[in-house]
Amino acid sequence: MFTGIVEELGEITAVEHLGDAARFRLRGPVVTQGARHGDSIAVNGVCLTVVEHEGDEFTADVMAETLKRSSLGVLTVGSRVNLERPTAVGARLGGHIVQGHVDGTGTILDRAPSEHWEIVKISLPADLARYVVEKGSITVDGISLTVVEAGDEHFTVSLIPTTLALTTLGLKQPGDPVNLEVDVVAKYVERLLGDRARGAVR
Repeated sequence: MFTGIVEELGEITAVEHLGDAARFRLRGPVVTQGARHGDSIAVNGVCLTVVEHEGDEFTADVMAETLKRSSLGVLTVGSRVNLERPTAVGARLGGHIVQGHVDGTGTILDRAPSEHWEIVKISLPADLARYVVEKGSITVDGISLTVVEAGDEHFTVSLIPTTLALTTLGLKQPGDPVNLEVDVVAKYVERLLGDRARGAVR
């Protein structure tokens, strides 16, 4: 489990295309500290497994399903990525519960800078709109954010200077894709209410 608090801005150093999969090598001095084979690291919000680790770099395999559901397929050598290690049991939950299971992708539609923050408008797949509410939580490229405005086809978030400086959202421009993970609590509630309506839960 992750919290959506990005630990560092890493970089793709190599990409090997394997037909129905890909292998990434990534540089991240912070997240590789103490890393071992089999550990999990979130890359732009996608939970990946460490295959190899050497120095400040690690490799991870990405399956076709992940490439299809996320924006990892567009990454190339030099791409910057948000990196986060799983939260430790008993640690503070700084953001919200993030599984690292991307629900879909959106696109940066607009950026509106102000003096001390920036409003970013992001497209929202129709099948995810029901899970997004004003002042609720959403994960964008692995970043735990609060929804400012929720529409049927888009939502907005407000970014503070720290988020702009230390994550990919400070770099992305209109037209760029982002990974989205909605709040898992909303999905569980929907399922339970649906089961109750069908008489499956008593």
